[in-house]
Amino acid sequence: MSAAAPTSPVSTAAYGVAGMSCGHCSAAVTEALTALPGVTGVEIDLPGKRAVVASRAPLDIAAVRDAVEGAGYQLV
Repeated sequence: MSAAAPTSPVSTAAYGVAGMSCGHCSAAVTEALTALPGVTGVEIDLPGKRAVVASRAPLDIAAVRDAVEGAGYQLV
């Protein structure tokens, strides 16, 4: 039996996030987006005010918006 291959993302998307200004902000957005089903990684570009999300399939924009807004920020 062979070892399982690491799960690699099938989709990567960048989302603008208004209101992020510090490490706490980026941690809150990362936590919210990581909780979405299928998300395999989140990278925050704080100066660019955006989140780059890797996932196994394209994400529903409404779910992304709900997650970001639930963390106290705004998807732009």
